[in-house]
Amino acid sequence: MNTLVLNCGSSSLKYRLIEMPSERELAGGEACRVGPRTDEPASISHSVDGHQRVVTVDMPDHATAFEEVMKLIGEGPGLAPDVLGHRLVHGGSRFHDSVQIDADSIEGLHAVEGLAPLHNPPAVGLLEACRAKYPHLPQVAVFDTAYHTTIPECASTYALPLEVRQNLQLRKYGFHGTSHQYVAEEAARLLGKPVEDLNAVSCHLGSGGASLCAIIQGRSVDNTMGFSPLQGLVMSTRCGDLDPAITLALLHTHEANCDAVEDILNKHSGVLGLSGTSADIRDVLAATNDGGEEAARMYDTTKVYLWRIRKYLGAYLTVVGKPDAVIFTDTIGETVPEVRRKLCADMGFFGLRLDENRNADPGALPADVSQEDSIVRALVVKTNEELAIARRTYRLLTTALSA
Repeated sequence: MNTLVLNCGSSSLKYRLIEMPSERELAGGEACRVGPRTDEPASISHSVDGHQRVVTVDMPDHATAFEEVMKLIGEGPGLAPDVLGHRLVHGGSRFHDSVQIDADSIEGLHAVEGLAPLHNPPAVGLLEACRAKYPHLPQVAVFDTAYHTTIPECASTYALPLEVRQNLQLRKYGFHGTSHQYVAEEAARLLGKPVEDLNAVSCHLGSGGASLCAIIQGRSVDNTMGFSPLQGLVMSTRCGDLDPAITLALLHTHEANCDAVEDILNKHSGVLGLSGTSADIRDVLAATNDGGEEAARMYDTTKVYLWRIRKYLGAYLTVVGKPDAVIFTDTIGETVPEVRRKLCADMGFFGLRLDENRNADPGALPADVSQEDSIVRALVVKTNEELAIARRTYRLLTTALSA
C-alpha cells in the first residue's frame, strides 16, 4: 500500500511516499512558499531514490501545491499513492485517535479549527481539496494531540472556573504526540520490551519547538506543552512557561493589542529573545566560547534554556516513578551531545548516568549512550513523524478492512 503522508504547514507542504508495510520510502520532498507571492519564487524540492531536484512553480494555495506534488510523483512508475495520511496539529477533545475522513469527520475538524488557527485550517482545506479531486483515495487524519488524550484530569485541568474552561475548551492538550509515541515505540524495541511496559521521559528537543513527555506503561501522562504549543520549555522563539500576569502587563503596555502580544510571545521570545542574535541554541552554544560581553549573554541564554529542561526532566522522572529510559530526539536531542551531557549531569540520584564517550559519538541511531551500570538508560532515537503517520494510517485502514 503506497501511503502518501502530507504535513501541511502555514506556508509549506512536506510529503513522503512510503510503501507499507515494508516501510520503504519511495519519494519525498517539500513545497515551499505556498500562498501569497514572496520575493523568492515558490518551489518544490523533490527526491526519488536519493536523486533530488528543485522545481519552481506558482503555488497560491495548498490545493495547488498538492496537485504539483502529485504531478511529480506521477512521473515515476509504480509511485501512485493508494491512500493519503495527513498530519493534523490539533484534534481538540473530539478526536482521541486517528480517523478516516468522511463528511462527519470534516465537520468535526471545522469545529476545532479555532484551537490551532495557523495550522488546522490549511490542513483541513487540503483534506477537502483532496477529497474533491481524488474521491477514490482513502484519507486518514493523524493528530499530534491524540497521544496525549491519556493525560489524567489532574494533569490536564487548569485552575479556572468550570464555565470558563468549558466554554473555551481550556485544558492541557499536549503536542508533539506523534513524535513522542514513535520514539517510545522505538525505545521499547531497543530495550527488548513491549511498549506497554515502557516507563520513560521523552525529550523532543527541536531547533524550533520542544517538549518533554512523561510516559507510563507506554501512555502519555503529561506533556510540557498545554492548551497551545506556547507552554513549557524555552524554545527557539517561544517563551514557554510564563506568569500570566506578564501577559496582562504586555496587553496593558500594548493597549490591548492581542496580535502584538502574541507576536512577542511566539516569534520574538525564547532563545532569540534571550540571546538577541539567534533563535538556534546551537549558535548560542558555539558563541559562548568567543569571549567578551556577547559570550556572557550567550552563556546566560544557555543556562536559562537548560534550566527549564532539567527542571521538567527531574519532575517527570519523579512522575514516572520507575523509569526505564530518558529518550532524546529531534534535531537538538539527536545531534548535540553537549546538550545531552549537560542535561544528564548530576542525575545519578535518579539512576541516570551518561557515558561520555558513547554520548560524544553515538554512531547509528537508535543508540544507548548511558553507562553500563546506569539504572535508567539514556537513549538517542531519531524521530520519524512521517513514518509514524504512515503506520497509523495503514493500521487504521487494514483494521477497517478486516472488520
